[in-house]
Amino acid sequence: MILTVTPNPSLDRTYEVPALDRGAVLRATADRIDPGGKGVNVSRAVAAAGRRTLALLPVGGAAGAALAALLEAEGIEVAGVPVAGQTRSNIAVAEPDGTLTKINAAGPELSAAESDALLNAVGERSVGADWIACCGSLPRGLAPEWYAELVARAHRAGARIALDTSGPSLTAALRERPDVVKPNAEELAQAVGRPLATVGDAVKAAGELRSRGARAVLASLGADGQLLVGAEGTYFGSARVAAVRSNVGAGDASLAGFLGAGGTGVAALAAAVAHGAAAVRLPGSQMPAPPDLDPAAVTTTGDVPLDRPLTEPVP
Repeated sequence: MILTVTPNPSLDRTYEVPALDRGAVLRATADRIDPGGKGVNVSRAVAAAGRRTLALLPVGGAAGAALAALLEAEGIEVAGVPVAGQTRSNIAVAEPDGTLTKINAAGPELSAAESDALLNAVGERSVGADWIACCGSLPRGLAPEWYAELVARAHRAGARIALDTSGPSLTAALRERPDVVKPNAEELAQAVGRPLATVGDAVKAAGELRSRGARAVLASLGADGQLLVGAEGTYFGSARVAAVRSNVGAGDASLAGFLGAGGTGVAALAAAVAHGAAAVRLPGSQMPAPPDLDPAAVTTTGDVPLDRPLTEPVP
């Protein structure tokens, strides 16, 4: 079972438009509403693969109730912690060439009592979990050290932790030695304070995160592929994708594939790449199911192309 923790979940509405023309009245060719938030998406991808998952999240107002209902409709068990504020709603606008414009709301401000209730709920619900995936930004009211406290508590309970966050929250949590962290290229560059121009730059940055406490680093490099840097070695994986429809939640799908395949080693990296590649071919933040995967399109290697320039270098 994979327990996911999403401190700042959302309702995500995605509109597909022929072109984003600022100041004009646009008519969507398609739209959809999905449960949102990184951990929520991990649960959705795990459930789509037929595995058990429990989504733990704060739930506030009508939007929170709608979010919980959408998750339950997907067969996901929800552990909702009531909060006074309203769960946020986000908007994404997708264009045919794959360009995505997102508007993310700040979300509710949580009180000290609500923060403690979330931490306590993780402890109560973590029994029997193979992995705990802690994902996304922290809402207002939660200090950057909140994830560090969660990782420490989980480790004391004997659970393995996957952490997908960035900025001060990631920096603070590294000292508690999360079992795997999953930054994208921009987050990786931010964490080490320098630009990334090549795959080799990303490998060095991942190694630095390991030296600061992360036991393994699964780094998404966008169209260039993914890196896994851990005690077992350094591996690179990529996949052929003919056309990108939406990249919302692709990193979350990757993490779900990685954890579902055991969360360690080259086979787990291959699963992560396959899930990420499948997700970008789907609309909105729809998560891939097994029929959407194309393992034959995935290539993994320990011969990492260190000199390969990143398609989108991080300044």
